[in-house]
Amino acid sequence: MHKIHMAASLLSAGLLALSSSSVFAAPALMSADWAKEACNAWNKDPVLTNKLVETGWMKNDKGRGYKIMQIYRMDCQNSPRIEMKIANKDGKAICVQAGHAQTKLDPSVDYAMWAETKRWIEMGNDDYGPMKAMMFGRLKFQGPKGEAMGNMSPFTNFLHLVGKVPSDTSTCPTA
Repeated sequence: MHKIHMAASLLSAGLLALSSSSVFAAPALMSADWAKEACNAWNKDPVLTNKLVETGWMKNDKGRGYKIMQIYRMDCQNSPRIEMKIANKDGKAICVQAGHAQTKLDPSVDYAMWAETKRWIEMGNDDYGPMKAMMFGRLKFQGPKGEAMGNMSPFTNFLHLVGKVPSDTSTCPTA
């Protein structure tokens, strides 16, 4: 009887572990679901939320009240871009929306960044910063370059979101 109870307990624990791992699987890196989690992580980072207002980064929005950052993985060629919409809310740079890219970028105020998955992982792990990534062509970039250069500290924190937000890097995002 004890062996039957023990076997049932092990089977039950195994099924629970199997079901919880599939329910809580991390989203593909740079998928719409990942973007929403990155948006939440952005809003918890005081460097991103405070410094980008203090440095004047948020003011360059052409009067729209927001800036767009689109990012994607170069080696996932058929995957959609994702975007994060950043707005000045109560004196903080807050991510107010994230998901599949829907906005036509204005290169004088908005940003597009792309890299191979392995490079995103390296930057997310703080193996090197944005300056080295751009100098060595590991991170491709479009947007107001002077503005970006003046915001390297917050930009570094943005890249670290890749290492902080759980993700599956073995698959490419889908539409």
